Parts: sequence; structure tokens; C-alpha cells
Amino acid sequence: MQLITGLSPVPDSCRGGVVAIGNFDGVHRGHQTLLAVAAEEGLRLGCPWGVMSFEPHPRSFFRPDDPVFRLTPAALKARLVAALGSSFMAVLDFDRALSELSPEEFVRLHLVERFAVRHVVMGYDFHFGKGRKGSPATMTELGASFGFDVTIVSQVTDEGDQHSPFSSSNIRQALRHGHVDAAARDLGYHWTVLGEVVKGDQRGRTIGFPTLNIVLEKGADPFRGIYAVRVRDALQQGAPLWSGAGYFGDRPTFDTGRTFLEVYLIGFDGDLYGRQLFVEFIDLIRGDKRFASIDELVTQMKLDCDAAVTRLAAPDDAMMAFPLGRLQAEGKI
Repeated sequence: MQLITGLSPVPDSCRGGVVAIGNFDGVHRGHQTLLAVAAEEGLRLGCPWGVMSFEPHPRSFFRPDDPVFRLTPAALKARLVAALGSSFMAVLDFDRALSELSPEEFVRLHLVERFAVRHVVMGYDFHFGKGRKGSPATMTELGASFGFDVTIVSQVTDEGDQHSPFSSSNIRQALRHGHVDAAARDLGYHWTVLGEVVKGDQRGRTIGFPTLNIVLEKGADPFRGIYAVRVRDALQQGAPLWSGAGYFGDRPTFDTGRTFLEVYLIGFDGDLYGRQLFVEFIDLIRGDKRFASIDELVTQMKLDCDAAVTRLAAPDDAMMAFPLGRLQAEGKI
């Protein structure tokens, strides 16, 4: 997949195609339906199809002191979009200049002049241009004016289900409450963190549980607790899959006052500092709590690891029903 950032030149191979436009945070099942429509149009027209998204998230730009809980930061979003077959991904800098463009100026500059689009696909609730004045109806009108077709994808939910439409906001709320199974159902894959292993304070080694420390983006806010996780190297094809117990919290027993993502790999002994890892959150084991002593903490951690092993040994058939779930299970994301 070709990655095009900012105002970089657009390769000829990425012009004259189909563009799916949106934030696509999470690349959840609703987004996947939209991208499938773009792929079908690309196949019908015999042209490339790709995604146009924005960094940072618009809310983070307008409210920098209140960063959004990103389900899929830029690098992970690109991996997921590529796995779904996109030919290119354009990531526009969401800055003051972009936010001040009128809907017509945005379409003319980025869709018509840069990408020479033949077809645009967008969701029913996506808005663009200064003051979010550009609506799906606006895009349809501008498409007729500039000479490209537009498909608006309606809200997506499970067929015959009373479940609310798939949305990034609903998934964030599920994760904030520790409902990783509900989040996975809406995502179509297990929610995943992609990050670099950094040196921590080595406290885990002193109690027999050396952990990997991964820095999360500002705003990340899943439920504090212990999870059953799967871990693999993000840059190595065919990398081994490790079982682990992941911890998200602020270590109340030690009064650190900081938030951590720590992962203990069960049965692993090695050095992974500096490696980019995928951490897949499979299930919540328990909530975070303070322990009266280190011995009590260690006893509970042993129980947590046993619980993680049991959970990770269970079949994971539900995710195999979804494209990204299958690709994740096969280590192809």
C-alpha cells in the first residue's frame, strides 16, 4: 500500500481512482462495510481504491487539552487498511489551514486536483470543511459539479439485531468499562495496541514478573485491570505468538501516580527492548486493586497468569467470521 502524507505529490498510480474518506478510528465493522463498497467500485471501474484520513484526530486539534481515546493511532490504522486491500492511504495534516477550507475548496484541492477522483465513498454521518458545513448531500452536489460519482453508506449494524450502529464512540465506552468482548464484536477483531517496548523501572523483575512496558498515546483510557493478551512482533512476518497477562493502570500498591501498559509474557525469557509489538486484548481477568503486601500481590499475579492461560486456550471462533479477525488470527496484520 502506498502511504501519502500531508501535501506530498500523489503518484500517478493513485490518481483517477476511488477514495473512501473519513476518520476511520478503529476501522470497525461499519468502516469495513464502507471500505468494501470502495473496493467494489474500484473493481467495477478497473481503478485503484484507497482511503483519505486525517492526523491528528480533528477533536484533538480543536481540543488539545482533551485528547480523544484513539482506538487505532495512525500506524495501526494504516496496517488495518492495507490488510483490507487498499492501494493507498492519504493522511492529510489536520491543521488550521485545512480546517479553514470551505467544503468546495477541500473537494477541489484534495479530491479533484490532487487525486483526480472518479468516485468518492463516505458515511452517512461524515462532515467536512470549515465548521463541518460539508455534509453527504454537499459531497453529492460537488461530485455532480466536478464530475465524480458519490456513494453514501448508511449506518451499519448486525442484520436483524437491535444492537446500535457500529461506532467508534460505542467501542471506546465498551473498553472504558472493560467489555473487551463487546468491543471485539463491533471491531471485528480483538482491540490491539501497537507500540514500542521501552525501559521501565524494573520493579517487575524484583518480584519475579519481568514485564514489557509500552507507552500509549495521550487520551488512551481503557478499563484499569488485568487482561488476557496475545503478543507478537509487529515487524516480523510469521512471528511467534506469545501468551501474556497485560496490565493497564497506575500501580496503586506502589503509589506511582502514573499510568502504565505492562505485559508479562508467560514462559518467555528474552530481551524485546526497542521492538514494535502488537498486544491483542482478549478478555478482562479482573479490575485493578491495591494489595496490602508484595507477597499478596505476587500470589494474585500467579492466579492472574493461570486465568490468562485458561482463557487464551479457549477457542476463538467468533472472530474468524470477520475479515480482520481472520487476518489477525493468521498474523497477517
